[in-house]
Amino acid sequence: MKKYKIIFWITTGIIFLFEGVMVAFTSQTEMAVQGITHLGYPVYFGNMLAVFKVLGTLALIIPMVPRRIKEWAYAGFMIDFIAALVGMLVVDGWSGMVFMPIAFIGILIASYVSFDKLNKI
Repeated sequence: MKKYKIIFWITTGIIFLFEGVMVAFTSQTEMAVQGITHLGYPVYFGNMLAVFKVLGTLALIIPMVPRRIKEWAYAGFMIDFIAALVGMLVVDGWSGMVFMPIAFIGILIASYVSFDKLNKI
């Protein structure tokens, strides 16, 4: 049980820092706007995505949020990471940036599996 708690808090903490905190502070920067428009999305999509990412990370990190809400947050992040991977592959092909969504998919899976194990115990 202790192993799953450690895995859960480390992986969920990484998601919280990169997808919640960092997004909250950098989503309105020129670089973020250029990144979202480079992939062919309108600027308002980036703003909407930032709001949902912050809300999703809060749902994952706050212990008293119901399990069903957390599972929707996990699903939303998986869709986000897969869409980022596909968007990068279509626009830029295989580049170094493609490995970021792949890494985050792995981190998200580890977080979800440990979350699921903790809830079954």
